Amino acid sequence: MDQNKFSIGTLGRATGVKVVTIRYYEKIGLLSAPPRSESNYRLYGSSELKRLGFIRRCRELGFTLDQICELLSLGEQANQDCCAVDQLAHGHRLMIEHKISDLERLASELRRISSQCQGGVIADCRILEALSS
Repeated sequence: MDQNKFSIGTLGRATGVKVVTIRYYEKIGLLSAPPRSESNYRLYGSSELKRLGFIRRCRELGFTLDQICELLSLGEQANQDCCAVDQLAHGHRLMIEHKISDLERLASELRRISSQCQGGVIADCRILEALSS
């Protein structure tokens, strides 16, 4: 049995996740509702600490909550083929590459527009004019 017990605040500080977010993850089922102390405080163990760290890392990498839920579910099937995880990661990578491409086009367009700026007054601003068309 896990002897390390953490309050919700300690868990939040240890993982960098806000308390309100931890409660939300419990509400939507990403985290199980933990046992409570005699004073009715939530008590988390090292398994919740690890799971919340995983969730946070996935969020940092842009995975959706649905994708994280699927990854967590797949992670509980230790003896299954990992092709489903690979497919999910592959789809996520394609989405990221598409966003990068969009951002590169946007950066190029903003460089082009900005290079046309000759100073002056807002009424003659080429950047605002280009963004309006």
